[in-house]
Formats: sequence, structure tokens, C-alpha cells
Amino acid sequence: MADKIIYLAEARNGAPAIPARLESPSGNVADSLGRPLHDLRISITDRCNFRCVYCMPKDVFDKNHVYLPHTDLLSFEEITRVARLFVEHGVEKIRLTGGEPLLRKNIEKLIAMLAALRTPSGQPLDLTLTTNGSLLARKAQALKDAGLNRVTVSLDSLDDATFKRMNDVDFAVADVLHGIDAAHQAGLGPIKINMVVKAGMNEQEIVPMARHFKGTPYILRFIEYMDVGASNGWNLQEVIPSAEVVRRIGAHLPLLPIDPNYTGETAARWRYADGSGEIGLISSVTQAFCADCSRARLSTEGKLYTCLFASSGHDLRSLLRGGRSDAEISSAVAQLWRGRADRYSQLRTSQTDLTGGALEHGKKKVEMSYIGG
Repeated sequence: MADKIIYLAEARNGAPAIPARLESPSGNVADSLGRPLHDLRISITDRCNFRCVYCMPKDVFDKNHVYLPHTDLLSFEEITRVARLFVEHGVEKIRLTGGEPLLRKNIEKLIAMLAALRTPSGQPLDLTLTTNGSLLARKAQALKDAGLNRVTVSLDSLDDATFKRMNDVDFAVADVLHGIDAAHQAGLGPIKINMVVKAGMNEQEIVPMARHFKGTPYILRFIEYMDVGASNGWNLQEVIPSAEVVRRIGAHLPLLPIDPNYTGETAARWRYADGSGEIGLISSVTQAFCADCSRARLSTEGKLYTCLFASSGHDLRSLLRGGRSDAEISSAVAQLWRGRADRYSQLRTSQTDLTGGALEHGKKKVEMSYIGG
């Protein structure tokens, strides 16, 4: 397995070219398939205190794993500068990810800096964060006070034995639930709960999770186990299709489909027929949503990725630290996005027998733990 992993050094690509003619951002840049740039996901650390089997398995990310030195990470000022340039191109939503983003020291300072940004029309950003919940209880109020709007919490089971098998660090479910409640009390909402479903490991938890969060202020979302990177040993046979998740829940708790909140939303929405809440289904494997994907991803060390399944990124850090002006960096970003044609999941779906065929993995893909989900 180890020879398939994309280590950070392999994930590097050259700095994007600076166009000969610089341009002023219009607030609405589109890629080659007509998709706008609306969301920016920023990984602020490559470190995580969990060793989830589908993301950072312990046999790969062991005690000898070498993390990035602090000097390689983008500073808060560099992150904010890049974010501001993306906002000028149309980004309205920024999600902070990791690793585990709450491990980044003084994260509240970064949130306050990002919260001060405004869209060209003067509106504040939708500023969110994805976390495993382990540090959420102690940080929730400070995050809200700094300007964070919402959090998404990863929770793959309510059964302690199953959850500990998945996070592989003996972390208890009750502590995550405590963090979720603390975030709700602090006003970070609506809170979304993400459950990655892996066949043979936690599929028996689908209905119990639905029952637990039904009628609460929280939105539970089920994520198909994805082929991101190579370290998780992904196998199609371990994917539980979203349609099967809906079938299992609906057999006990009737569901009705509802419209997305906005174009490009990753989760298909279903509500309980009795009006007691909703769930979401993120189906990158069986129901690709590439056609309206509006997300760019910035890695911890400043590489720009235009697809979650990309094999390489574009080095913005070298531009930031090489004395390039805002106009130069902004024009380079616009040129990159206009040339974007990524649609990995769509192509994978069209080339795969989802009833049991094997995928052609092709070129290596960057690890999810490096650029976030």
C-alpha cells in the first residue's frame, strides 16, 4: 500500500503562471464547464489526533509519520490574503478543515481575520469549520465569539466500540456529543453531523444514528466511503450506496425528498415525513455531482487544488512569498479556474459497474487528510 501514497513532496506542482495581461476581478469567474467559483476550503493543519480508518489509518500515519514544519504552513496573514482574493472572484463560503483544524494554535485569531472579509456586495462570508469534535466543547464559545458561523462534526457511530474502532485512538462518543451540544449552546448552527458509511464496519449504525438525531436541531448527513488518496485501501465493495441508506432509514422512518438549499450543494436532502427534521446524502461514488461543483481547495502549505480527487496542486505559497502583487496572484487564480475541467467522480461513475465492477485507479490522488474533505 505504501508505494501508492501521495506524500506531500509528491503532491507539489509548480507555481501557476502569471498572465501577461493582468485583470481586475469581476466577482464572477467560471471554469471551462461554466461552473462558478463559490466555495473555498482551506486546510490549516496536516495534524490530526484521530486515526480514522478511511482517512489517516494508523498503519500509514504511525508514530514515525513526519508532519510539515510550522514554517511550511501558510501563516494566518497569508491565508487571509488568499481568501480575500478568492472572495473578489465570487467566493461566498469558506470552510476551515485539516487534519483537525482545532489543533492549529490560536485558530480564533484566523477566524476573526476571515470574518472581517466582505463580498463585493458588502455581505459577510458564510464561515464554517469541519471538526472531529474532540476539542469542540472547550473551544465552541471562543469560535463563535471570533466570528465562526457554523460547524460540521464528524461522527461515524453512536456505539462506543464501533466508533473507537473507526477513530482508532480510543476516543469516546459521549465526548463528541458533548462538543456538539456545546457548539449548539454557543450558537454555532445549524450544526451538521457527518457519518462516513463503510460496509462491514459501521453500516449497522445507519438507522440508530437517524433515530438519535431525528427531532434535534442537528442535520445528519451520510457520506459514501470515497476513493480519496490511496492510504485508506479503498474498495468499491465497501461502499454502501446512498440509495440503500435512504431505503434502510425509510423502512423505519418515512422520508420525502426536498430541494437543495442552493445550486452546487453536495448533499441531497430528505426530510422526515412527520416534519421532525432532515438528513443529507453525499454520494460522490454513485451519484456524482461534478456538474455543479463550485469548490476550490487550499492545502496547508498553500497548494491550490481544483478537485478533491486531484493528483497535484498549484503552488500559491511561492507567489505569496515571492513578492508577487495581489493583482498578479488574482489573475493567476482566475486563469487557473477558467481552465478547470475536473469531473473525476462523473467519469468514474460512467466507467464503473457500481454493482460490483472494479475501478481503474489511474494516476495517484492527493490524500484527503492533506486537503480536507
